[in-house]
Amino acid sequence: MPPSGYAGRIERPLSITGLGMLSTLGTSPADHVDAISRKGPAFRPLAHLLGNDSPHAATPAGWIEPRELLTHRKWSPASMAALHAARQAVADAGWTPEECRGAAVILGTSRGNAAGWLAPWPGRRPFKLMAASNTIHSEPAAAITIELGIHGPYHVLASGCSAGLDALGIATLMVQSGVVPRALAVAVDLPLVPLLLDSYASSGLLASAAQADPYHPTTAGFIPGEGAAAIAIEPPVSGTPRILGYTANSDACDPIGIPKDGGGSCDLLIAAIERHGRPAAVCPHATGTPVHAIAEPAALIRAFGSTHLPTLHFLKPFTGHTIGASGLLETAILAAFLRLGHLPPNPLDLATPPGFLAPDARLDAAGPVFKISHSMGGHNALLVLSPP
Repeated sequence: MPPSGYAGRIERPLSITGLGMLSTLGTSPADHVDAISRKGPAFRPLAHLLGNDSPHAATPAGWIEPRELLTHRKWSPASMAALHAARQAVADAGWTPEECRGAAVILGTSRGNAAGWLAPWPGRRPFKLMAASNTIHSEPAAAITIELGIHGPYHVLASGCSAGLDALGIATLMVQSGVVPRALAVAVDLPLVPLLLDSYASSGLLASAAQADPYHPTTAGFIPGEGAAAIAIEPPVSGTPRILGYTANSDACDPIGIPKDGGGSCDLLIAAIERHGRPAAVCPHATGTPVHAIAEPAALIRAFGSTHLPTLHFLKPFTGHTIGASGLLETAILAAFLRLGHLPPNPLDLATPPGFLAPDARLDAAGPVFKISHSMGGHNALLVLSPP
């Protein structure tokens, strides 16, 4: 085993057959493709959501509209967001009730059911009987199995901001190993509640400007966003984007920061290049925090050198940082564009490491695409996608 500690690798590709998405960009995959194609991020001051009296009133953020999608007497707001994305993905994949029955559900989240539990959810009058369930971070996964008639196993990963990408990687490994015939990877986080925002602000993580440029020398924090996504995977189907590989490791360095040289993420990139070849594109984690603006470009430069550099496709300037949902939401967006034979554009001229191109127009996808996620605590994850 390599010293950097790999979580797993995939010996044959699997297909992405269904997609579901929910964020500030809209309520469907088509909404997300349209908004990103128009290069239109949708950030507003939190005063519009939390009121002018909130200490975070001036903070730019992205939230899900309409709010009634998240409001239900039985299920928590996070469960409703996860259900919305899961239903879309299952319908998109065309799974029958019998195919649903044998599937697995792997859900990734960082903050779980904190929204609606740390403070009352505006406009919601919940059932008292569900009070205990509504505080359990696994409820979104349980809700999906109950509502969709899924009798396979469900598991919940809480590996911070990489949880969504890890959920897809573990789901893929479960199908690959024969544990289940198909799987649904789901991720959700609703971080726009006062106590969570207080913790981000206290740690100096929140951006003050709505124009995100994650690698710019003056970047000062991330734009928080609500999000949920779901991806249905199964054995190869022609004409679909493929998952070629997944690996993960840990820096074992710091509970909050990232090594300035990029830490273990460089090892993941090098191993993926050796196994799958140089990618056509990379979708980095690129949160916008100062430490990230130093560490992630350093890892990219170490891994790729100065020749045959891939293009960089940044998605948080569109969606905001959806915390544990980000890795899966961004992978779902990439898959939606790959279905069309393209990669997503960037919203503006962005700062990039030397030699890397941040495209201002859609480009044809001519090779594998790497998606990177990182978590506080030093966890790194990488997924390799292929166009249809």
